[in-house]
Amino acid sequence: MGIVRTWVFPILKLLVFAAIAVALVKVAFFPDAPQEEGPTQPTGSLVEPQVQAALGTVVNTVSVEGQVVADPASTAKSTVAGTVDEVFAAKGAVLAEGDPILDVKTIDEEGKERYVQVTAPVAGTLGNVKLIHGQSVQIGDAVAQVSPATFSITGALSADKQYRLLTIPGEATVTINGGPAPFVCPAVRVTTPSSGGDEEEPTTGGGSGQTPGAGGTSVTCAVPGDVRVFAGLAATIELAGGVAENVLVLPTTAVKGSAGTGTVWVVGADGAQEERPVTLGLNDGQQVQIVDGVAEGDSVLQFVPGAVAPAPEGCTTLPDGSMACDGSVG
Repeated sequence: MGIVRTWVFPILKLLVFAAIAVALVKVAFFPDAPQEEGPTQPTGSLVEPQVQAALGTVVNTVSVEGQVVADPASTAKSTVAGTVDEVFAAKGAVLAEGDPILDVKTIDEEGKERYVQVTAPVAGTLGNVKLIHGQSVQIGDAVAQVSPATFSITGALSADKQYRLLTIPGEATVTINGGPAPFVCPAVRVTTPSSGGDEEEPTTGGGSGQTPGAGGTSVTCAVPGDVRVFAGLAATIELAGGVAENVLVLPTTAVKGSAGTGTVWVVGADGAQEERPVTLGLNDGQQVQIVDGVAEGDSVLQFVPGAVAPAPEGCTTLPDGSMACDGSVG
């Protein structure tokens, strides 16, 4: 037993420590050779999505959110200088267009007295009559205002929607929220405020809509007399911007530019990309007509290089690049 304690145990301890030392040296100076990549390692490459130019139909309907507004009052003015002879109507009177409000006694070029009536410029309700019998008036003096019992639908027309309207249609289709069935709204006009603050002459149906004006451009149409509405009601104005059938189309995401001219990236058979100008036609917000620049069957990049991918329906892209969708848990 003494021999075991004296010789065997010390020798075994020495062998254990020697084995540990050898293992540490191997790990430190002779690591295992790297394993060859197995079949589970990814070997694919990223391919940008493409789309082919194909024949299709573009129905260009521009929708504008607006509201019902009462038509503004019209001012009745004197057309001659003289004195008020007789007032025929008082505040609150309901007048037809052309009904007399008062008459003015004047002296003509031959020195003779004559009487000239000031009439209602539109049908409606008479406001305050600003003149009394015997009062002097000059040419152009305001006599009274007449408020028509008519309404219009008006809404702000953004620049991108102005580009989509190659021409201004003569009529629109209007839907009143919680109101009557959709109806035809005639006398469409587009009005843009000038830099001086006054409104420019409106563009009416049939005119060109190619050049959008500055901010504040609006579209307005007249509510038919047999349609019952109230000022302040929300409404949707739908403007028919044209239909192009059996034409070459691409998704709007594939085209840089949305009106007149644009640029696409054509992908060749060898995968090379070519930046190519194209001529654009109608645009429905989802796809755009290609008038010239590519042929049917040409492959182009589905998304313009460097463009931000559109958020899915019901989702919003946040400033940090993340996306929040309806029904998601924060």
